[in-house]
Amino acid sequence: MTYNRCNKIIINIDTDLSAAEAHGMAIGMLSVNEQAGYESWLTELLGNNESLSEENKSILVKLFEETRRLFFSEDFEFGLFLPEVDMPLSLQVQALTDWCRGFLLGVGSKPASNYSRDALEILRDIAEFTKLDTDVEGEEDENDFVEITEYLRSAVLLLRDELAYSDNDMSA
Repeated sequence: MTYNRCNKIIINIDTDLSAAEAHGMAIGMLSVNEQAGYESWLTELLGNNESLSEENKSILVKLFEETRRLFFSEDFEFGLFLPEVDMPLSLQVQALTDWCRGFLLGVGSKPASNYSRDALEILRDIAEFTKLDTDVEGEEDENDFVEITEYLRSAVLLLRDELAYSDNDMSA
C-alpha cells in the first residue's frame, strides 16, 4: 500500500486531510484507546461525506488495521506514513507537519489532565513540528528531517505506553 494511492483516495473524498494526517490521526486515536476501531477513524475522516467506494473503503480499512498491527507490534515495526523518499523533501516535510497535526487531533479525544510531564513535553514537541518550514533542500535539511522522524517514531511509542499507563491509573 503506497502513500500516493492512499493520499489520492483521501483527497478524492474531499477532505482537507492528507494520507499523512489521516495516519497521524489513527495513531493518535490508537494511542489513547488501543481498542479504537476503523469505524470511528473513518467517521472522523469522512464526516458526513459518503462518497467513498467500497474498494477505496477497503483500502483505508486495510491501512488502519495494518497501522494498528505495526503500532502494537513487539518488533517495533511502526513508522510514520509519509511520501516515499524519492519525493521532493519539501513534500515530505509538509506531510510530516500534516502527520503531527493529525496525531494531535487523534490524541485530543482524551483530556490531558492525567498526562505526565514527559508526555506533555512530547505533545508540545509534536505541536512545534506542525510549524516546520517546508522550504527545505540540501543534505543538512534532509538529515534534520530524518532526525525528526526518528524522534517522532520513538516519542510516539513512549507516549503510547504512557497513555496506556495513565488509563490503568484511572481505573485503579
